[in-house]
Amino acid sequence: MTDALLRPQDIPLWQAARPYLDVRNNDEHTLVAYGLAKSLMALTPEAEADIVLPAILLHDVGWKKIDPDLLLLAIGKNPTRKDLVRDHEVYGVQIARDILTAHGARDMDIPAILAIIDGHDTVKDAHSINDAIVKDADKGWRATAHGMRIIRSWYDWTVSEYIDAIEKVSLPFMLTDAGRAMAQGFVASIKAEQQLDTYMTGGLHA
Repeated sequence: MTDALLRPQDIPLWQAARPYLDVRNNDEHTLVAYGLAKSLMALTPEAEADIVLPAILLHDVGWKKIDPDLLLLAIGKNPTRKDLVRDHEVYGVQIARDILTAHGARDMDIPAILAIIDGHDTVKDAHSINDAIVKDADKGWRATAHGMRIIRSWYDWTVSEYIDAIEKVSLPFMLTDAGRAMAQGFVASIKAEQQLDTYMTGGLHA
């Protein structure tokens, strides 16, 4: 039997966050990023799950407050509305505070979680290992096959164009050795898949 993705204590947070994550595939992105965060924490013993996992579940709730017609202008290779990225962080802190206060554990470090949400996209450096894990899980999602499928559905990009974008706007900003290796591995697998036919057809000559 496959292990459950979400910890029991995080399910109330997820249920409260879901109404805010039904834009731009943020619900799927959040769950996959949560899984990546768990993997990164397994390689980073000093990371604190009770901060990292609530933060990754709630990091993108603020996009709900942004005009849906403007969402794709805030991201991509040449975004024209970067101000909206900051706006979603500010809104996210407000929404996440309410969710954490209502549904979080009594001893939860809410200020630490909110500090990560506030700046998870606009601040490239990390102020703690917990912040670094959240940032790497968030950006690392873009290098996954799931991330590629979702993001390419927003833009008319070939796989090659997508890989180029990821290598320019995501990989350089990975903060941990584990996150960097994870993302590079995902991209390497996508590149390899693009060459399968070349090597499987037997048409190559030394």
